[in-house]
Amino acid sequence: MEKRSVLFEVVGETDSFVRVFESVYDDQPNAHQRFMEKLDACIRNHDREIEKMCNFHHQGFVDAITELLKVRADAEKLKVQVTDTNRRLQDAGKEVIAQTEEIIRCRVQQRNITTVVEKLQLCLPVLEMYSKLKEQMNVKRYYSALKTMEQLENLYLPRVSQYRFCQIMIENLPKLREEIKEISMSDLKDFLESIRKHSDRIGETAMKQAQQQKTFSTALQKQNNVSYGRNVHLGRSRFMESKNEITLKRTFEEDDEHEEEGDGEIFENYYRKQRRKQARLVLQPQSSMGYGFPVNRLFDLLFEIRDQYNETLLKKWSGLFRDIFEADNYSPIPVANEEEYKIVISKFPFQDPELDKQSFPKKLPMSQSVPQIYIQVKEFIYASLKFSESLHRSSTEIDDMLRKSTNLLLTRTLSSCLQNLIKKPHIGLTELVQIIINTTHLEQACKYLEDFISNITNISQVTVHTARLYGLSTFKDARHAAEGEIYTKLNQKIDEFIQIADYDWTMSESDGRASGYLMDLINFLRSTFQVFTHLPGKVAQTACMSACQHLSTSLMQMLLDSELKQISMGAIQQFNLDVIQCELFASSEPVPGFQGDTLQLAFIDLRQMLVIFFSTIVSLSKLPEKKRNVERIPYQIIYIVRIFLLLII
Repeated sequence: MEKRSVLFEVVGETDSFVRVFESVYDDQPNAHQRFMEKLDACIRNHDREIEKMCNFHHQGFVDAITELLKVRADAEKLKVQVTDTNRRLQDAGKEVIAQTEEIIRCRVQQRNITTVVEKLQLCLPVLEMYSKLKEQMNVKRYYSALKTMEQLENLYLPRVSQYRFCQIMIENLPKLREEIKEISMSDLKDFLESIRKHSDRIGETAMKQAQQQKTFSTALQKQNNVSYGRNVHLGRSRFMESKNEITLKRTFEEDDEHEEEGDGEIFENYYRKQRRKQARLVLQPQSSMGYGFPVNRLFDLLFEIRDQYNETLLKKWSGLFRDIFEADNYSPIPVANEEEYKIVISKFPFQDPELDKQSFPKKLPMSQSVPQIYIQVKEFIYASLKFSESLHRSSTEIDDMLRKSTNLLLTRTLSSCLQNLIKKPHIGLTELVQIIINTTHLEQACKYLEDFISNITNISQVTVHTARLYGLSTFKDARHAAEGEIYTKLNQKIDEFIQIADYDWTMSESDGRASGYLMDLINFLRSTFQVFTHLPGKVAQTACMSACQHLSTSLMQMLLDSELKQISMGAIQQFNLDVIQCELFASSEPVPGFQGDTLQLAFIDLRQMLVIFFSTIVSLSKLPEKKRNVERIPYQIIYIVRIFLLLII
């Protein structure tokens, strides 16, 4: 009975093997044999029970199989009927679907037509009023045009202000109003000029009336004050009548127009001022007079116009630079023979003794945009010089103006175009590498631009007050921006490869080779770093180190993901194969210039983690069989690894 109870305890509780076996072996000498006999008897009893149960359910299983065989024929017939019915329904529904789609399309068209008609009816009055305004402007009915303009602004345009053509109209109305103002001012000046033609008649009338007043002065003194006042009023009336001989109709029209615009006071004051000047000129002529007007304000105005002219040039050249960058293919310039090489050299000062030794055909390191940019900068200097020469300034001042204008072109216009170009999404790694090469050659060409300015102004560069071109900082900033964009795009491309990684963390054994996504990623990095051969060594090395560190960090985060609950031995081995490929890639020196194992250090943390994994697995394998499960590693090991990494960091 004791052995039987021990046997039941063995069968019922699998977690107490050690205690049960100790109780068996610590009994009498023949305890083991008796225990085995009881165990065999128990096994035979279980076998008999299993056999009885199988015999009991065998007939039911046979009957079920028989019924299934009978039903199979009917099921096949039903399947054929259902398939045929479905086909006929599909054929019948195709025409219904086509008619339904046609109805929907017609209703959409009808709704669109109705909407268009409503919008056109709303917009037609605006267009008619604007056409009326244009017609009034053409026939020079400016007062009516101002009335029409007021109706447009206050009544018609607010109804349809959401449309683009209305925005254009709203922008044009102030221009039209300003045009009316300028035309009116011009007419007023013409009127004042015409008055000067009649000044002799005005003077003659004034002198006659003065003579009459002097002749009648004695007689007027004898009369009473009333008669005197009446005669004076009569004389003044005659003088005003003589002045009214000059036509004032146009002046009154202009006054009405500008009262409508709100500028009536300005025109009235201007008219009064000019009339007073004319009166002084006619009545008190100065035969010899030195006016002595200062000309400083005139020169200030010219300099202000020069600044505005330079701003206009900068805007124009900004568009030219954008067009050049958009048309560039961002690849080295191919040169087939000596003539093509001389053509390029005539446009851009390029010198490379090593390249000169190579035979044709060969490629120049910069792209087509570099000579074009250099030519456009020289054209800008010529355009700026044409205006500066008319200011009658010294050569030193003109040289200083040209250098300041060129500095603005480089530091503001060209730099802004380069920054915008680098940030465009369609610019890839190859284009960014070429941009860095281009900016390097443009920076080297700045000294030739300084010589060019000195030659056209005849001012030596050794002069103390000579300004320098700031191309160094401009192109250095552009290179730094391009380098940062290269690092960012490399990391983004690595993230795209990492996202398609599909590890089976429960796989029983590894495939024996590295994952496909990782091999594609390594091939991509190799081909990319080959393009970096023309870059400065530090840039290529930094990009390579940044890419390896980002890859290592991404793999580390993948392994330490909180959603990962357990990892099999096969998954660890597969992950280890991928890390080995990363280390081999780092040791192959994809970019020259690294010292020793510097690049491999990017994966050192990942390697240490795998070492901890494997050491933990070995430790688990040494535990008793009841306490180990090597095929499924508990995720608590990951927390040990995390603590270890925090300690070594």
